[in-house]
Amino acid sequence: MHFYRPLSPIMAITFDLDDTLYDNHPVIDKTEEEVLRFVREYDPRFNHFSNDDLYAFRRLVEEQEPEICHDISRWRWLSSKMMFCHYGYSREDAQKGADDIMAHFTYWRNKIDIPESTHATLAKLAEKLPLVAITNGNAEPEACGLGQYFQFVLKAGPDGRSKPYCDMYRLAAQRLDLEPKFILHVGDNLLTDVEGAINSGMQACWINLDQKTLMGEKDVRLLPHVEISQLASLLSLV
Repeated sequence: MHFYRPLSPIMAITFDLDDTLYDNHPVIDKTEEEVLRFVREYDPRFNHFSNDDLYAFRRLVEEQEPEICHDISRWRWLSSKMMFCHYGYSREDAQKGADDIMAHFTYWRNKIDIPESTHATLAKLAEKLPLVAITNGNAEPEACGLGQYFQFVLKAGPDGRSKPYCDMYRLAAQRLDLEPKFILHVGDNLLTDVEGAINSGMQACWINLDQKTLMGEKDVRLLPHVEISQLASLLSLV
């Protein structure tokens, strides 16, 4: 554990999800694989598709709606709908197809391998103070076994612009009825989590699971209050 700024009393903790509480890469790789398989089997015209073909529709949606980047689930849904419309589906059938793809995506997206150490740490922390999840992603804590630890979950899109914008950080403080300076945000990303939290008036904890060197990271613009290498270290701060 390394301290870079003085810590104020911690009255609540907010958490990033992906790559903070679990390794997100395996589940994303598997999900993309399963979604592509599902699309290929949905219509014979799609059986030659690659992920590049799916991403092409995502780029088209982004060109039409630049702000869609703040809601990645809706972005995926609109991209799927556009794909079906491009291939001659009616509006109603295109919407149904997009719903079908998203249901398949959601199933695989939440088959996350949560470490037992994460469960143990969150359970102990939740006994001491309120915990909140703040995510740019689309994992569902309730579906992957983490929901019981959080007072509430904020997601980019429905709850504001994605981190590092301040929207969700400020909403979390408002809903917790706490001054931001008494909230510690924990995340793996030096831009979206550390810089975003500090610019919102919160304290920031960088979880460095890969033994990186802070000053060697290109995204370092603001130092976190504290750096940890394992989640359980938070127990010594509260």
